[in-house]
Amino acid sequence: MPAPSLIARDLVKLYADRRVLDGVTLLAHPGQRIGLVGENGVGKSTLLRLLAGTEDPDDGEIIRPADLGFLPQELPFEPDRTVGDVIADALAVPLGVLSRLDELSPRLADPTVLAEYGEVLTRAEELDAWGADRRADEILHGLGLAAIGRDRPLGTLSGGQRSRVGLAALLVRRPGALLLDEPTNHLDDDAIGFVERHLRELPGVVVVVSHDRVFLDAVCTDIVDLDPARGGVTRYGGAYTSYLRAKAAERARWEQLFAAQQDQLAALRVAMATTARQVAHGRPPKDGDKMGYKRHGELVQASISQRVRNAQQKLTVLERDAVRRPPAPLRFQAPALTSEGPSGAALTASGLAIPGRLRLDHLDLPAGGRLLVTGPNGSGKSTLLAVLAGQLAPVSGEVLRRPGLTVGLLAQDDHFPEPTLTPRALYQRVEAAVPLGELGLVAPADLDRPVGQLSVGQRRRVALALLIAAPPQVLLLDEPTNHLSLALADELEAALGTAPGAVVIASHDRWLRRRWPAPVLELAAA
Repeated sequence: MPAPSLIARDLVKLYADRRVLDGVTLLAHPGQRIGLVGENGVGKSTLLRLLAGTEDPDDGEIIRPADLGFLPQELPFEPDRTVGDVIADALAVPLGVLSRLDELSPRLADPTVLAEYGEVLTRAEELDAWGADRRADEILHGLGLAAIGRDRPLGTLSGGQRSRVGLAALLVRRPGALLLDEPTNHLDDDAIGFVERHLRELPGVVVVVSHDRVFLDAVCTDIVDLDPARGGVTRYGGAYTSYLRAKAAERARWEQLFAAQQDQLAALRVAMATTARQVAHGRPPKDGDKMGYKRHGELVQASISQRVRNAQQKLTVLERDAVRRPPAPLRFQAPALTSEGPSGAALTASGLAIPGRLRLDHLDLPAGGRLLVTGPNGSGKSTLLAVLAGQLAPVSGEVLRRPGLTVGLLAQDDHFPEPTLTPRALYQRVEAAVPLGELGLVAPADLDRPVGQLSVGQRRRVALALLIAAPPQVLLLDEPTNHLSLALADELEAALGTAPGAVVIASHDRWLRRRWPAPVLELAAA
């Protein structure tokens, strides 16, 4: 029988001169569902590919179950194959196990056959092999694929549909180890809930990368943080909520340790500066005993020198092993809006219509107000934000903005007209109160790289930094947590809660939506 656990020891992976993974170890037993989290570019997807065997590590070893399934973000596919072909391949595993049971049943009198029969029977129970056909129909329906038809060629499907077909095949097959990279992309809330239930029922190993915090909270038994911050790669027991509590406590300890060490450093520096004055008494020799006085002075100086050396040694050690200052959380510093004006609103929209894209009767956004815009794809969430920002004119209706109102929009797709400019150069064009390096959004290595060479997530951080640099009075944020690390998404949400200006967010993020304390505008399909 295949090894039931997934074991990786001291994995190292380099791309050119960049070390993405450095000594990563992971142990996953059957029944454990591990979520990989960390900053963008920290190596989450790379680790999944190494575990899956689609790439080889530069060092370290991996022991994996022979029956392993992998769902990458972009699925390779043969356009002529059909949905039914993919599902038939997935069913071949459980049906093959049942076929082997049938072959062994007539020969159970043989002790060796009996032993193999027991192993195969256990595997059949793990695969729920007897219910495989029923499960296939149920999964296709749960993932919204039933209406597509099993005879549809994969080449005629959208990228999201192909991804769902790949996920369906893995859930039908129920491999001993399941590796999933962003499995909730392209799924609606009902389909995500369906996947969560199936993953919780799997007896094998699950390792998943996801930006869906509700999904991580519903599925995971452990969280592994790959962020090489203060403590390096760290494993936390429990789901995402437990991870957040542990990280908050860890942050508090970090701040306390930093403060205590700074106090100790300051005390040592003061001691070094004042030791000589505190020890030397400057009194004249008694009874003209100049020789004794000299010897005593030498002893005093020796004592002073020893104490200074001791303090210097302690200071050197502390400075060498200094605790890094905890990075400051995001803070928006938009100027507060007043309530002047007949309606006290920052902006008012009425009778907005763009055929096929948006329809909205009325909207009042108070100064300092908060609004979450939700609705299915195609309901006009992004269109509404573009209209409110003045970047798109409605066919009918109007938007009234308070005179002098400043509005900033973070669009879903970050576009930089001059892709050769660097984040530093773009930021220097704005009169920013906080230096770019202090925001914690752009890595030092990326400050002077052309934005056109940055990843989608890195460009998202640059766009967010430019908004923070010159905070508008009204912030319009379209899917603001897309492409952000989980930690940054949490910090962004906390910062939005204290921003003094008005904030409008359009989001599919279930975690954000479930915790949203302010009014919600739900748009219907246009």
